[in-house]
Amino acid sequence: MELHDVWFVLIAVLWTGYFFLEGFDFGVGILTKLLARNRPEKRVLINTIGPVWDGNEVWLLTAGGATFAAFPEWYATLFSGFYLPLLIILVCLIVRGVAFEYRAKRPEENWQRNWEQAIFWTSLIPAILWGVAFGNIVRGVKIDRNMEYVGTFWDLLNPYAILGGLVTLTLFTFHGAVFVALKTVGDIRTRARALAVKLGLVTAVLALAFLIWTQVDTGDSWSFAAMVIAAVSLVGAIGAIKAGREGWSFALSGVTIAAAVAMLFLALFPNVMPSSLDPAWSLTVTNASSSPYTLKIMTWCAAIATPLVLLYQGWTYWVFRKRIGTQHIADAAH
Repeated sequence: MELHDVWFVLIAVLWTGYFFLEGFDFGVGILTKLLARNRPEKRVLINTIGPVWDGNEVWLLTAGGATFAAFPEWYATLFSGFYLPLLIILVCLIVRGVAFEYRAKRPEENWQRNWEQAIFWTSLIPAILWGVAFGNIVRGVKIDRNMEYVGTFWDLLNPYAILGGLVTLTLFTFHGAVFVALKTVGDIRTRARALAVKLGLVTAVLALAFLIWTQVDTGDSWSFAAMVIAAVSLVGAIGAIKAGREGWSFALSGVTIAAAVAMLFLALFPNVMPSSLDPAWSLTVTNASSSPYTLKIMTWCAAIATPLVLLYQGWTYWVFRKRIGTQHIADAAH
């Protein structure tokens, strides 16, 4: 296996980590409006991700940086062609971070309500747009012989990509509901489990349609195997949350996300951005990659730094592993 193939796999792993961690992160943000009935319950939901949400976003920075260094042509075409949706995602992530930090700075009702609205919308919009973006990457976009995107923003809003956006929205919200059930106690935990079952059924229908469409268009035997794993894991996650086994359900929903991302990258390989104008103009792991020397240096750096990052982030989740409820909210307790 060549180094550019190794880095294609590593970038897929980074996106898997991002969608697994930021997926339930977005889901919890969306649930602040769908699940929480009052301000103390909204605070409970926000507190479940309070210690970890910013660490989850590191995976996105690492995935973007790795793409820039390992596949500069892919990075240039992707970020120029998808400029508007990626800019919207970036603005949402900035506002979302500010909302988490500023929401409790003042006691006024309107102040806190407005920041809670910001948390909801800046969680929902990226959850959709990431699915739209990856749907277009797998499906192929208008790339000319100069490796430049020549389409428009509206070309990105095609049925396949929109379905992908709906899949990521429902899957992340389901993942978030399972996480809330895993991290809370009391009535909110019970309602999170019930909502997760309903969300899981909707997700299963949409995800099955999207994955089958992907398999028919660009899949092979490896992507088919990943699709089967994703489908079985999702069904298992729904069954586990219905039985009250939140830990198993969260693990299986994570496997669902990992298998779905793996399927997309397997269907994509050896391309990194197919051209819908002419297959010969597609960006591949070969023509879009950096020099072998650059990839070699990056590999050594990744081998040293990645285990340290994983250990630190794992320790963070271990420290903040306890369940919480409204009784832990100071204002609600009095």
